[in-house]
Amino acid sequence: MLVIGSDHAGFNLKREIMRHLDESGTEYKDVGCYSDTPADYPEIAQVAAELIINGECERGILVCGAGIGMSIAANKIPGIRAALCGEGYSARMARSHNDANILCMGARVTGPGIACEIVDIFLSAGFESGRHQKRIDLMEKN
Repeated sequence: MLVIGSDHAGFNLKREIMRHLDESGTEYKDVGCYSDTPADYPEIAQVAAELIINGECERGILVCGAGIGMSIAANKIPGIRAALCGEGYSARMARSHNDANILCMGARVTGPGIACEIVDIFLSAGFESGRHQKRIDLMEKN
């Protein structure tokens, strides 16, 4: 199961991504926000991260205006590796080398077409482990 969330600035792009996920049959849990009324991204990131940490969801997608706030907020939670991605290569590397469990995007900098491509790449890429696991372990120590 995937968790998805946004603040008000990311609300419309989140809806486009959810439509895309629906078309591909991907199950997800929407943790808000549910309109373009101002919402605080740290609260949405916290809820999404907790669902991943407690095992209810495997990965997540968070969207705000630039993607920066969501990525900072999510990365404050131990065990979360949130990656801000604006194109496919970064999404693939975030998964394969960094075992990222949350994809963050900025609705004001990434259009819906490329955002859906990034989502597909993030969801289909796997963690390569091997030499990369040592680095994940080092990050988790801090």
